[in-house]
Amino acid sequence: MKVIEISQYGAPEVLRQAERPDPVPGAGELLIRVRASGVNRPDVLQRTGNYPVPPGASDIPGLEVAGEVVGGDAAELAQAGFQLGDRVCALVAGGGYAELCVAPVAQCLPVPKGLSDVEAASLPETFFTVWSNVFERARLQAGESLLIQGGTSGIGVTAIQLAKAAGATVIVTAGSDDKCAACLALGADHAINYRAADFAAEAKRLTDGKGVDVILDMVAGDYVAREVQALAEDGRLVIIAVQGGSKSEFNAGLVLRRRLTITGSTLRPRPVAFKGAIARALKASAWPWLEAGCVKPVIHSVFEAAEAARAHALMESNQHVGKIVLTWDAA
Repeated sequence: MKVIEISQYGAPEVLRQAERPDPVPGAGELLIRVRASGVNRPDVLQRTGNYPVPPGASDIPGLEVAGEVVGGDAAELAQAGFQLGDRVCALVAGGGYAELCVAPVAQCLPVPKGLSDVEAASLPETFFTVWSNVFERARLQAGESLLIQGGTSGIGVTAIQLAKAAGATVIVTAGSDDKCAACLALGADHAINYRAADFAAEAKRLTDGKGVDVILDMVAGDYVAREVQALAEDGRLVIIAVQGGSKSEFNAGLVLRRRLTITGSTLRPRPVAFKGAIARALKASAWPWLEAGCVKPVIHSVFEAAEAARAHALMESNQHVGKIVLTWDAA
């Protein structure tokens, strides 16, 4: 099979097309003929040597795919509600930039009705991440407020829509007025240009001084101190990336007085059972929203797989709004 591999750590140009043996599904796995592969920030970190591959995972980058089921134990497939030929999308721990990909059956979901393979490939990484962190760890409820750092990222556009569908008030930050406008068009209630305003002060103002109930943070670093200030009583801060640095100083007294929760997680190394539980929750709650059209995939750019270096360069430019996807039809 054709794959896109990391020839050495470095700039996007280190991505190259190569051939690898076809993977063979093991117990609890199925084989997907990949039609589209999502591109995510962890792929960039892996390419630069800053995101080690979990033990046992493929060294081929790519954490989400969509395509057709072409292999797997018939009984296991049937038990999970799949059969050969079904269109599925899947979260994987690696190996997504390839014509064939093995995925745990528990981490596979049917392609939502009406969606293309490109749209389906844009879903798993961000939907699993947002659901796990915003709705399970941070327990966002209808009527509460959510502040999303980086509203035009893949995570951001997903979090905006899922939180709105769940009945929350959504505030986002973005780095330009155009990006703020894009977030508002996706359903955000308020958008803050963090280059022009202090997001913590704005979040307090927009909530009449109360503060926000939940913050989804991909920055960390010096953002944490301001996020602690921006949280309401019993507020929850969830950190899912450290693009601004891994060290933070903040007022611990505010954490005590306001009974705040600061938590975080990484999804890739978690066990299949954990991810399978998220998949079941998504199928029950988020998939109906997708099929009803109240939540929609947001695709910024689509590249042929051989152009993966261009896709990574776009990701690093931070000029995109939504997801970047690779396709394999012309590989």
